[in-house]
Amino acid sequence: MGAPFSLDQKTVEGLLCEALPGGKVRCYACGHRCLIFEGKRGICQVRFNREGKLRAPFGYVSTMQCDPVEKKPFFHVLPGSRALTFGMLGCDYHCFFCQNWNISQSLRDPNSTLEGTPVTPEEISEAASETGARLIVSSYNEPLITAEWAAEVFRVGRKAGFKTAFVSNGNATPQVLDFLRPHTDAYKVDLKSMREENYRKVGGKLSTVLETIPLLREKGFWVEIVTLVIPGHNDSDEELKDAARFIASVSPEIPWHVTAFHKDYRMTDPDNTPVSTLIRAAGIGREAGLKFVYAGNIPGRVGEWENTLCPSCGKLLVERSGFRVLGNLVTAGGICPACNASVPGIWSFEPAGPLSPGGRGRPKAG
Repeated sequence: MGAPFSLDQKTVEGLLCEALPGGKVRCYACGHRCLIFEGKRGICQVRFNREGKLRAPFGYVSTMQCDPVEKKPFFHVLPGSRALTFGMLGCDYHCFFCQNWNISQSLRDPNSTLEGTPVTPEEISEAASETGARLIVSSYNEPLITAEWAAEVFRVGRKAGFKTAFVSNGNATPQVLDFLRPHTDAYKVDLKSMREENYRKVGGKLSTVLETIPLLREKGFWVEIVTLVIPGHNDSDEELKDAARFIASVSPEIPWHVTAFHKDYRMTDPDNTPVSTLIRAAGIGREAGLKFVYAGNIPGRVGEWENTLCPSCGKLLVERSGFRVLGNLVTAGGICPACNASVPGIWSFEPAGPLSPGGRGRPKAG
């Protein structure tokens, strides 16, 4: 990897856009669908219009490290595996409780001093091999706004034998999901709230996220959902029931992770989430009919809510403590050995089925 550089130097012509009269472009990388005039930038600040052409980030990382896949969190994707995770810079939201704010808000917040480092997709695959990873994951900032880069990294990674995954806020469009699907196995959505006013505070729309989740399922991604439970913000019984009922209406097989908030960035007023709140939220998910509900960020203190149980016979299938997998009985074919019930997820490297058509080729540098 090379030395730091100007971010605008590391761009390619964007693929997720439509050219319009007068040199304008419509960007479809995220749900904002920005109309960008020549010389201007989208809401994310990293996609911009140069001489009537959309430019998109490409060829660098801000952060890259190897983590347990459970940290993403994915609990139904190759449990116990390591995931080489990379991020770029920027976001289409401005969450005041962001736990990666120095990455996601780097173009808005002068307190962030992070820079990018050049890297190739091949170097990322090599790093994944060297660290013993089985997955390559795009995370840390919002990966939708750098989808062209993620798709190329994933294309190379899949060829090298890795599974791939997105960790996203879910502010997507049908166009970007079609573009990503041929290269992406799993997709985690951060469902931040079930109240439109809470989404407006962070620069998003709840309605867009609620449209994205069923689209992901229809297009064949493996989907898991996370809700960061924040005291006084989104932790009421009513709101948690709304979230659980919505997820169950899409599919009761979607895993729902309710995770603990801790004071960070600009949100320091609420108390950290107590264990009792997480257990209450998890119980609400189960009452709503969800087959797989997990409580996270407080390892060893939430009992069975860290484990995967067979939805048919109740057999303990995957035992966890925090990000550590203590035992995994699910077969490579996703079967409970006690009752032969199917356990949905990605349990081996065997393809689950044909990939959906989509994608518009490889980005061209320029």
